[in-house]
Amino acid sequence: MTKHLFISDLHLAPERPDIIQLFIQFLNNQAAQAQSLYILGDLVEYWLGDDDKADGLNAAFDTMKELAEKGLKIYVMHGNRDFLMGEQFAQRCGCELIHEPYIANLNNTPILLLHGDILCTDDLRYQELRKMLRNPAWQTEFLSKPIEEREQMAQALRKQSKEETQLKNTDIMDVNARAVENAFIDNKVTLMIHGHTHRPDIHKLKINNKAATRIVLGDWYSQGSVLELNSADDYKLHRFNS
Repeated sequence: MTKHLFISDLHLAPERPDIIQLFIQFLNNQAAQAQSLYILGDLVEYWLGDDDKADGLNAAFDTMKELAEKGLKIYVMHGNRDFLMGEQFAQRCGCELIHEPYIANLNNTPILLLHGDILCTDDLRYQELRKMLRNPAWQTEFLSKPIEEREQMAQALRKQSKEETQLKNTDIMDVNARAVENAFIDNKVTLMIHGHTHRPDIHKLKINNKAATRIVLGDWYSQGSVLELNSADDYKLHRFNS
């Protein structure tokens, strides 16, 4: 049976070589046996633009490219950390960039794919920041700056985000129920997969009196997390260390 894999929120960074190595092992073992791999945002801790030399990450990117050349279809969606990934990055890794909301028709089932942050509508401050960062004019201006200056700006944003997150009520950083319901209805699906919240789970819902499923992917801070999907009714969400 055809197998599709979904991961998100790896936050790959040179200072976490163990997770980079875990990702490479995952690619060579689990992903190599699949038809497709969907990375639903935040593959890396942050991305400064396609001129970023990506020190420490090239082994992972090389492995992605090698598997793509062997036939694995790799799809990468922007997250809130790596939204500046462009076509040069895609060519470098042998992947296809996809944009949310994205409908994947797999095994005769339409599936809504999101990073997930767009569902966290209760966090008004975050949504304001997201709107600014996703603005093409802001991105053009940011990318025009020397990469050293971009690095400083990215570090400042990370610091600000960490400080604000510590002060926020954890509930507002999760998805909003109405936003979830609207996403199902607007996209005419009964299966949704997303990441971002780092709260892996499988939620069974009723949307307009129809059964619906929302699958939340886990992060890779201490171990790997993957969703294996064979069909709309045959899937497994699990964590692993090797």
